[in-house]
Amino acid sequence: MNKPETGTALSVQYVEINENNQEKRLDNFLIARLKGVPKTFIYRIVRKGEVRVNKGRVDADYRLVLGDMVRIPPVRVADRPVTTFLPSHLREALWQGILFEDDSLMVINKPSDFAVHGGSGVNAGVIEGLRLARPEAKFLELVHRLDKDTSGCLIIAKKAAALRQLHGLFRLDQVQKTYTALLAGQWLRKKQVVTVPLRKNVGQGGERKVVVSSTGKPAETLFRRVRLFKEATLVEAMPKTGRTHQIRVHAASLGHPIVGDERYGFDDSNRYFKNKGYNRMFLHAATLTFQHPDSGQPITVFAPLPKPLTDLLRHEEPV
Repeated sequence: MNKPETGTALSVQYVEINENNQEKRLDNFLIARLKGVPKTFIYRIVRKGEVRVNKGRVDADYRLVLGDMVRIPPVRVADRPVTTFLPSHLREALWQGILFEDDSLMVINKPSDFAVHGGSGVNAGVIEGLRLARPEAKFLELVHRLDKDTSGCLIIAKKAAALRQLHGLFRLDQVQKTYTALLAGQWLRKKQVVTVPLRKNVGQGGERKVVVSSTGKPAETLFRRVRLFKEATLVEAMPKTGRTHQIRVHAASLGHPIVGDERYGFDDSNRYFKNKGYNRMFLHAATLTFQHPDSGQPITVFAPLPKPLTDLLRHEEPV
């Protein structure tokens, strides 16, 4: 077995999942536990079946259950301490971006250009940044994910019980999500429900690419036109299911990908909008509505569109 780097060799580990780790994705659990091991190596040992849960193979996005027994194969963990760097602009964005907070959870306005998880021990992502900014917090865990270039509402659980309940709501598609997106070109329909199924492919390095496929999982997104411009269309996108990259792939399937989407967009269109100042993907998680895990009452949180995007929209020529 290839070793990712020199350092302390670990023997096979068997870890029983407790309340602090249940509901976590397997990849996130391994990344946190095997500090100093590259993510690409972690995804590789999962893909090859060297990591087992209850003696069986599982995917990297498997959600751990209380009492699961995880087998971790021998790996080499770096001897040097892992340094996590929190950029000052991320720290400030996290402090200023809290949209809602109580004893059980917080909702933040996630800035674009930051992953929800950091890299292999060098730069902090959103969750590492929050933990560094709040060292007194005993429990801070991501409830769901947003892509690196997507801004907007992101829920953080502050209690294990809240994490379990909120994960349940997401699994049952009981969280209402509304995104603001700018599509390339003029989309002339007022609204449309897209229901093409999606299949997720994982590359050698763990990179995810989603394709439209009849063998994929059911997916549904409602697109509603907000404003028509000469070269673009502002829409609301309301996913009814929670597939990976769902809005991005469904928008591209309409022939109108999201402006700035380097993975699913058109190269010529992306170059055109980049020359106009669009240096990020125009996708923003505007609102979330969900049942509060303590009170059971519905709660709606709104994240305003970032100022750089609103400024760019002002220069778009309306139709």
